[in-house]
Amino acid sequence: MKTSVFDGLTVGDDIPALTMPPLSRLTLALYCGASGDHNPIHVDTDFAHSAGMPDVIAHGMLSMAWLAQVLTHWVPQTAIRDYSVRFAAMTHVGERITCSAKVTEKFELQGERRVRLALTAANDEGQTKLSGEAVIALT
Repeated sequence: MKTSVFDGLTVGDDIPALTMPPLSRLTLALYCGASGDHNPIHVDTDFAHSAGMPDVIAHGMLSMAWLAQVLTHWVPQTAIRDYSVRFAAMTHVGERITCSAKVTEKFELQGERRVRLALTAANDEGQTKLSGEAVIALT
């Protein structure tokens, strides 16, 4: 008999992580166009300097989207029941962000078998940029 994905998971298990390439100015410019968020703090170095920043910073929603990819690389989008994040630190040009997820709970609700995941997006130095949680329905 084949074991279900739900039955094969244990609290503490890691979901496959996703490491993004170093953040580039091109990525920020492309995200500006795709998202419609043209705030100059993300693309204009002079503006960033005038705001007291050493350089431009990534859109928070870009980092949130990278973290969501951990989920959608693992399960179909339709399996996601809840997804929330807390922004912890700014992401800077050149940083490589690794997004990870860990099973923190297994439960049943409304006839579905679900897992709760702790989510983290961090740079190579281990600084957390986002933390969050997701609930996934599994078979």
